[in-house]
Amino acid sequence: MRITLGVTGGVAAYKAAELVRCLQENFFTVQVVMTRGAREFVTPLTFAALSGQKVITDLFAESGEEANLESAIEHIAVAQRTDLLLVAPATADILAKFARGIADDFLTTLYLASTAPVVVAPAMNVNMWNHAATQENIKLLRTRGVTIVNPDEGYLACGMTGAGRLAGQEQIIAAVRDVLRLKRDLQGETVLLTAGPTHEDIDPVRYLTNRSSGKMGYAVAEAAARRGARVMMVSGPTSLQVPAGVERVDVRTAEQMGQEVTERFSQCTIAILAAAVADYRVAKPADEKIKRGKEPMQLTLEPTTDILATVAKIKGGRLIVGFAAETQDVAANARKKLAMKNADLIVANDVTAEGAGFDHDTNIVTMFARDGRDLPLPRMSKSEVAERILDEVLRLRAALRTPQRSAT
Repeated sequence: MRITLGVTGGVAAYKAAELVRCLQENFFTVQVVMTRGAREFVTPLTFAALSGQKVITDLFAESGEEANLESAIEHIAVAQRTDLLLVAPATADILAKFARGIADDFLTTLYLASTAPVVVAPAMNVNMWNHAATQENIKLLRTRGVTIVNPDEGYLACGMTGAGRLAGQEQIIAAVRDVLRLKRDLQGETVLLTAGPTHEDIDPVRYLTNRSSGKMGYAVAEAAARRGARVMMVSGPTSLQVPAGVERVDVRTAEQMGQEVTERFSQCTIAILAAAVADYRVAKPADEKIKRGKEPMQLTLEPTTDILATVAKIKGGRLIVGFAAETQDVAANARKKLAMKNADLIVANDVTAEGAGFDHDTNIVTMFARDGRDLPLPRMSKSEVAERILDEVLRLRAALRTPQRSAT
């Protein structure tokens, strides 16, 4: 998930650098927005190096930079892609501007343009914190749904003692997780996950593959790690970055993927096989590049190993999730796959539907569970789909662990 971290001009601004690291350790992608005052305490380069993201400092292009439409509406783009706006430290000045709707820099304009939840962690002199104007602004922001992480009490940089110190990282992270309704309900679980396509060689320069981007599998991996699981991901070729906290093993072919999954299967408690594994491979790939000719060329294909069916035979108490990318009869094909492969859950979609399928950021799926439950989902982001899949996994896991009462 993406968090925009607003850093304002107070002595506690240096603590925001530590907060960036803490957010990353909790599997958030962080982009920093700095006010002019913040740059008097910490340089943008510090946050750029820590976050790996562009640091935004001005509403308009700086002197010497080429002005363009993209820079002019950047606050709208950031507002649309952020999942939460966190301001830490938040000065009395920024609280007043937020409360009164003043938009005179990037951060205040972003606040008005965003519909994402907002968390602010104030830090200031104790008298400024206790002032009636500040408390009135705090009260007004709370009525508008802004979450306030109250400052700690203690010795302040100004030499006074009292409330005003920036809250601790754990308090701020807890508030963020609470606002985003993020759970740690997969702690103690080990998830083995596959993602992406496979490449089956024709010759040294050509291969058979499919249109999978890996986005769905990577979204599930990121969500599982964020919810506390140990995640081992066997990934086919993709340009996606490995999510924070995920152990990734790179493979090319279906055979390699099958070997890596089989080798790690005994370590997992949940297997989620989201990869689009090739069903066929060339029986005898050429050792040298096949030259172009005038006559038609035939390739002899042979089936690859069915990874889902293979591990399902030895699943024991593990829970197994498979995926079905279909173009017709989605429900019938998914239920057939569920039964034939001995899976606990099949996540199926019609890849021809608008907003679903390969290389989209959204998906439209129906989950078919072993206990007979069918759960159709509307179009939503793949991150949201990932969360719903994990919710269903936990429901099934709880059912497996609940002793069945015998009839009397």
